Amino acid sequence: MLQTTTYFSRGATFCHSNLHSSSPPSSCDTFVALPPSSEGQRIIFGKNSDRPCDEVQEVVYFPARDYSPEEKVECTYIQIEQIAHTYAIVLSKPAWLWGAEMGANEHQVCIGNEAVWGRESADGEEALLGMDLVRLGLERADTAEKAVDVIAALLEMYGQGGSCMEDQSEFTYHNSFLISDRKEAWVLETSGKYWAAERVEEGYRNISNQYGITTKIDKEHPGMREYALSKGWWDGKSEFNFATVYSFLTTARIESAGTRYCEGKSLLEKRNGHITAEAMMDILRDKDSGINMEGMFMTTGSMVSVVPTNPTLPGVHYFTATPDPERSVFKPFVFVKNARDLKETSSPSFGPDDPVKKKPRFQSKPDRRHPLFVKHEVIAAKIESYKEKGQKITENLRQLEKETIKKMENILAVGVQQPDDYVNLFSECVQMELSVHSKG
Repeated sequence: MLQTTTYFSRGATFCHSNLHSSSPPSSCDTFVALPPSSEGQRIIFGKNSDRPCDEVQEVVYFPARDYSPEEKVECTYIQIEQIAHTYAIVLSKPAWLWGAEMGANEHQVCIGNEAVWGRESADGEEALLGMDLVRLGLERADTAEKAVDVIAALLEMYGQGGSCMEDQSEFTYHNSFLISDRKEAWVLETSGKYWAAERVEEGYRNISNQYGITTKIDKEHPGMREYALSKGWWDGKSEFNFATVYSFLTTARIESAGTRYCEGKSLLEKRNGHITAEAMMDILRDKDSGINMEGMFMTTGSMVSVVPTNPTLPGVHYFTATPDPERSVFKPFVFVKNARDLKETSSPSFGPDDPVKKKPRFQSKPDRRHPLFVKHEVIAAKIESYKEKGQKITENLRQLEKETIKKMENILAVGVQQPDDYVNLFSECVQMELSVHSKG
């Protein structure tokens, strides 16, 4: 297997091929491809959410909504000011929290986030999680650049912090974000309330658990450089390199993320000029690279979005809602008027009795499995236990996915002619997946 070795020079990452590699790295990866790297004048966005193996990820839809003045929004840990209008969103999210690992909105803005660690301590009081910021960005921004501004303003006002796992381990981190719309993408990287952002106008880009913005900085916190100077991280004379200044010189986390980052970049390069939804799904399913993770931390949910640059055409957003994309089906969601709730992939609600809401938090862990997750557990066990039968089940699931993708091509080419035909699109695809499970 061709793998990569990563070298670090004060925050910069360099990749080259090697026939040997250390153990597979862990945590998430997010990708985007723009013309000319993608086919058909489309933006292709993809993300694997790598989380604790016992965590349930749900896929949920929230319609656009108006709010009265003085209303608040209850995020995972804190309450913040609500705005007058939020956009319709579809999210893939850990079932125990308010925010999301990834998602899209009705204006075809897509956002995914990654954990990053640097010189600035990630320990602190409960504030907004990076996953809260993903959801807030989608609810409040109709372009990728506006999402950068929304997240930056919320960071300044409320900060980021709090445990990112449903237990008492106090697992905390800062966040980077990959954000795309119909014309461009942005990488936004944060350290506490400080941040830098880079515009990506063509080609491809991927992010992992490391800082990747170097000297091309298109937006930034106004005090970001002065803060680095005051901490002795930058001399104020040399060219400012965000990754160099805000990263550790080297850590195990950064090294492992760098290896996986290079693997992801290599997989994009191999498909450069021909990146499609199917190509992105293949990347997310790749286990040799460590991108499709197994073990205590595993890929618990996956997303691929296809967004035409033509503003008259709809985007198609595919989600698995189940762990391991190799054993899952990417099912499409299209924003149409009167779109229905996604009940088969919505987890139970425990309201104010939820152990996440009670203090001290995380004293117990309820069963958050949604209907599709329950069925998926059974079929995954069969695939694991019976090789021949498992192979046949996987083939049937993949055939269903191919047929669905083919049908979506018509929407991407000519648009939605009868919106009412698609109000249950995702749920109908879930039912077809469950039918395959039942036959298995």
